Amino acid sequence: MKQGDRGIISLYDFKKSTVKIGYAGMVLVIVAIAVTMIYPFLNTFFGSLKTREEFFTFPPTFFPKHWIWQNYDDAFHAFDLPLFTFLKNTIFIYLGNTVFSLLFLGLAAFALSHLHIPLKRWVTLFFFSTLLIPPASYIVPNFLNLKSLGLINTYWAFWLPAAANAYYMLLLKNFFDGIHKEILEAARIDGASEFKSFLTIAVPLSTPIIGTLLMLSFSTTWNDFYWPNIVMTEKSMYPIATGIYRYVVYQNSVIPWSVRFAVLTMAMLPPVVFFLIFQKFIIRGLSVSSVKG
Repeated sequence: MKQGDRGIISLYDFKKSTVKIGYAGMVLVIVAIAVTMIYPFLNTFFGSLKTREEFFTFPPTFFPKHWIWQNYDDAFHAFDLPLFTFLKNTIFIYLGNTVFSLLFLGLAAFALSHLHIPLKRWVTLFFFSTLLIPPASYIVPNFLNLKSLGLINTYWAFWLPAAANAYYMLLLKNFFDGIHKEILEAARIDGASEFKSFLTIAVPLSTPIIGTLLMLSFSTTWNDFYWPNIVMTEKSMYPIATGIYRYVVYQNSVIPWSVRFAVLTMAMLPPVVFFLIFQKFIIRGLSVSSVKG
């Protein structure tokens, strides 16, 4: 083992029986956690490849005897499910959420970190104190405000709340706090405006936290069910989670369960792929943007 590769536990430590037992226990716990997390995904995937009869056999089987890939084709064509419409709505919602949150929250976080604002500490405290408010308590006021503005069944019902996410602002501000003020002062001396400093200096240096917010926003948008179920009443405007629940899981008894599991498998795949792409940004962004004492 190279000196640079030495971990917390060295080869010398493994000569002790107590260390071996403790290490084996930790590995077993990690394996058990991994199995409990992976099992639902595998069970859904293999269930999507079973026949209707095999799906309800008892005792149940984990692996399908015959892999029926036709279930995925039936999910798109056999039951008139507007999955592409649900996907299009979800993508539009996500893109709007991303633009609004990064632009407005990014500018607000940059201002609180590097600009001279009267009562800056109290303004910051006001924004972050909203994190203590239970989300369920402002669902009805938000709905009534959007209804009075005529924004029900529009994407604005998602984009406007995304521009007021205090948690994202907290992550951005803590990351911007780590940018040396000398860099921004040098840009001001060269004649750069505050907005140009934000775009040309703060944003490029904040790639890890931006990648983290992209992943968090995607996961929230993709899995969000309750809020779209309130503000979207037309089928043509449903995002993926609401559409699948209403027309695949809950109401439609005509669709076989194997086909339903095929739809659920396809719905689970994009967040997993998105996480694998942005996982290094998430780990680095959250560690650097952690709350400083």
